[in-house]
Amino acid sequence: MQRRLLGLAVAVVTLAGAAGCGSSSSGSGGTSSAGGAKKTQVTVGVIPIVDVAPLYLGQKKGFFADRGIELKMVTAQGGAAIIPGVVSGQFQFGFSNTTSLMLAQTKGVPVKSVVNGAASNGKVGADVTGVLVKKDSPVKSAKDLAGRSVAVNTLQNIGDTTVRESVREDGGDPAKVKFVEIPFDQMPAALDGGRVDAAWMGEPAQTVAKAQGARVIASPFAETDPKLTVATWFTSTKIAQQNPALVKNFTDAMTESLAYATGHPDEARQILTAYTKISGDVLSRLILPGWPAQVDMASLEKLAGLGEQDGIFGGKKPDVQALFS
Repeated sequence: MQRRLLGLAVAVVTLAGAAGCGSSSSGSGGTSSAGGAKKTQVTVGVIPIVDVAPLYLGQKKGFFADRGIELKMVTAQGGAAIIPGVVSGQFQFGFSNTTSLMLAQTKGVPVKSVVNGAASNGKVGADVTGVLVKKDSPVKSAKDLAGRSVAVNTLQNIGDTTVRESVREDGGDPAKVKFVEIPFDQMPAALDGGRVDAAWMGEPAQTVAKAQGARVIASPFAETDPKLTVATWFTSTKIAQQNPALVKNFTDAMTESLAYATGHPDEARQILTAYTKISGDVLSRLILPGWPAQVDMASLEKLAGLGEQDGIFGGKKPDVQALFS
């Protein structure tokens, strides 16, 4: 596992060096004309999950176009793939969970968060992620996960860090939890088939699993901090320094998008059909995250401390203020 993380970090740093020596633009992918007005083409690395709905909703409502931005979304498996894409200039902005960004920073990767992405909705038992078990499982609460296998989408990241905290707070031994890496979309089948004892699922996976009879026994995000900042939109430090106007326009448009999504949850749900296969009953029942305009620094400091405790950062302490403020 450590070799896997080290390999990822080396790959990211290598891309960072290539970006620093290369000739890729620090601004955007170019401009186009529409009605005589020039638009800056901006490529954004995204994950096809519920959390990024405000970006697509903001595009539909014209919040980005109003600021001269023409968006192009490129999907990736997760933040681990998006971070090197941003640093190398493939994307101007990207979406990543906050633990991945902290890890990148401690490895010397030049990234800078620019605006909030998603947060816990603070509802224990009904948060955007949860630990689920089969209906007949003997596991009743988080402390019962000690000695059992729990699926997470990525090892040594925000999932297992917050799951450990739920176990710890419930009086169990977090060191005895056995984490297994399984993609979110495969978790309902893995749980139902008995491959794991429990699974930490995002949406829509947890709604699918509930339809199969699974039940929620922990809400790690909300139990770690009800205001936990889960993910943010970020750019490279090169773009932040060389094109502050672009960063401001993207940040302002994204902030407006977050506020609109918060005030119009039905529209936020519906926009999911534009970039995912979610529909029908799953669409109507899935749980939405929180979309506050600002990151919660206290929750990020706590998350960084938990990551240090878990040994994720290799003995280095993330500079939360420099990365997220």
